[in-house]
Amino acid sequence: QVQLVESGGGLVQAGGSLRLSCAASGRTFSSNAMGWFRQALGKERDFVAAISASGDNTRYADSVKGRFTISRDHGKNAVTLQMNTLQLEDTAVYYCAARSRGTLIDTIYDQSHHYDYWGQGTQVTVSS
Repeated sequence: QVQLVESGGGLVQAGGSLRLSCAASGRTFSSNAMGWFRQALGKERDFVAAISASGDNTRYADSVKGRFTISRDHGKNAVTLQMNTLQLEDTAVYYCAARSRGTLIDTIYDQSHHYDYWGQGTQVTVSS
């Protein structure tokens, strides 16, 4: 129904920054709740950040609070994740996700099963 494509990953030194973007195709998802998750080597997929359909509410995993910022660009059908002060522990494949089912406008969804569509992932590698 929709396709999500992440971009912006790469190799960065600890303390550096990256900006990930998730662009939608097929149909707009500007009114959908969105989230970012990540999966490190040998680990399960973990919640990183989420934004409500309204764009007014956000939530972050404790490990990234104060360093990462999720935002959405309704006009561009995109959601971004600004990652600052990157640490070695941030190394992972990052996935964006969109919820297509009925959504409360100001509700935050922070679990994988809350989402219906996923991007292919983009690798973020942080080196010392």
